[in-house]
Amino acid sequence: MPKVHFLDVTNRDGVQTARTGLSKFGKTMVNFYLARLGVAQSEIGFPFLFHEVPYVKAQVALAAAGAFGELRLSGWCRGVPGDVEQAAPLGLRHYNLSISTSDYMIQNKFRGRLDRDAIIREMTAAVRVAKDAGALTVGVNAEDGSRTDDGFLLEFALAAKQAGADRVRYCDTIGGDTPDRIRERFAKLAAGTAMPVETHCHNDLGMAVANSVSGALGDLDAGQDAWINTCVNGIGERSGNADLLSTILAFEHGFGLDAEIGDALDLSWARRFGLWASYALGQPLPYQQVGVGRNAFAHESGIHADGALKDHGNYELYDEATLGPFPEDWHARNGRVVLTGEYGGKAGFAHVMDGLGIEPKDPDLAFRLVQLCNAMTGRPLTDDELRLIGSYPRELSLMFPGYA
Repeated sequence: MPKVHFLDVTNRDGVQTARTGLSKFGKTMVNFYLARLGVAQSEIGFPFLFHEVPYVKAQVALAAAGAFGELRLSGWCRGVPGDVEQAAPLGLRHYNLSISTSDYMIQNKFRGRLDRDAIIREMTAAVRVAKDAGALTVGVNAEDGSRTDDGFLLEFALAAKQAGADRVRYCDTIGGDTPDRIRERFAKLAAGTAMPVETHCHNDLGMAVANSVSGALGDLDAGQDAWINTCVNGIGERSGNADLLSTILAFEHGFGLDAEIGDALDLSWARRFGLWASYALGQPLPYQQVGVGRNAFAHESGIHADGALKDHGNYELYDEATLGPFPEDWHARNGRVVLTGEYGGKAGFAHVMDGLGIEPKDPDLAFRLVQLCNAMTGRPLTDDELRLIGSYPRELSLMFPGYA
């Protein structure tokens, strides 16, 4: 039976959002949390960019050391051979290669530089470079796929498959798709190619989650696995991307959804991830944020309060306990507290690590990494961040060549 999988793009589409961003250490923590949640794949960033190289090397080393469990790490490149050639030496084994496919973007973005034939030539050449370099999976992104006609979408996807691609990503780049339309288009494209079609939905009409669910159901209608792109807390360009937790909960609790999730998910990490991301991104969560917002399980009106006191199931779709505890981090303690960070000394470092029960594998290196990571993030480090530093100092030190 075909299954639903989650491919989170927080570290690529999420972090390129205007007026926000994450440090490279913050992006590392996103991978840490996605692994704990049991998500299948993380699109970790742009391996062809010079400033991503130390970070990518560190992620590959952390994955090899077991820090990310079964999480697959993938790189995003433009669908041109040069990007892939530049990225290949870093050791990633999964890629998504992106190029615009709609007539609108051919006319108004490429402006005569590329036509349909050139788009297919560039994309297929990039796929072959990735496969020849040892990539295990390659997804090909049809940017502005929702404004690309059915005929060229199918031609593009079949050419990608012949070149060695494993999936095609249908990008609703400007967020204009609707649930019925996207399900029909996914079913048609997945059946015509006999391969999975990834959802990549933006939230300009407030329907990114609904469209992601519907697109995935179109895959299943065609007998193919579904791959859904998400971002933590729904961050992303303009109005955001499909929210990771909302999409998972829709498949787990939505009425009438007959779909099997193929990932071994552990939602007991959901609150820790969502609240950490809010803290790290500097974006307060809306009170009504699904699952992790302050009011997600709050009741006041008489009828609702009475019903919830008798049995929370009267007015709650799912049990809040399944989302795990709220974080109670060392740095957030009130009153007298000793912290460790950019300007701290070894006594404070040892005090905090001892208090958290962390035994660093290399205390001297871990101490330097605490200083470097705190300097990079510009905010107190969380308990989970300190635990990762204590457990994998050698791998993390690859992010700071010449300093750690």
